[in-house]
Amino acid sequence: MPEATQKPSLQILDAENEQSKATVTSTSSPRLKLSLRLMHGEDIALGPGKAELLATIAKTGSISSAGKSMGMSYRRAWMLVDVMNRCFKSPLVETAKGGSHGGGAWLTPFGEKILAQYQIMDTAAKQVANAYLGLFDQLMAGKDSSE
Repeated sequence: MPEATQKPSLQILDAENEQSKATVTSTSSPRLKLSLRLMHGEDIALGPGKAELLATIAKTGSISSAGKSMGMSYRRAWMLVDVMNRCFKSPLVETAKGGSHGGGAWLTPFGEKILAQYQIMDTAAKQVANAYLGLFDQLMAGKDSSE
């Protein structure tokens, strides 16, 4: 029996921690911190960290180097790549085993396309959200309503 296909869902999360609020002054303007995560079932297929990992793999040619430059272990970086590769129809990253010529990793053409489309969506979402940020300017604590 064919597996039921799930449509990816988009989850918009506020990455701001409630406990780390900055002190509000009368000159504070609202700002937006928006994180987009493309969900596939319960898995995060792609988000800001995974997009950065893909871009860094493309730059370094190595999952290990990419992970290290982002402050994560090879195992963690590999696990993130594995989730991404399983969430999409085709792999985003391919690898070659090490040896006398060394190993490596690279984005597939499909992976390059997915990364580019995520970056376009992320930029567009932030532009739209920022266009509405002014609606909150006079509604924030510490703002004089006569300004």
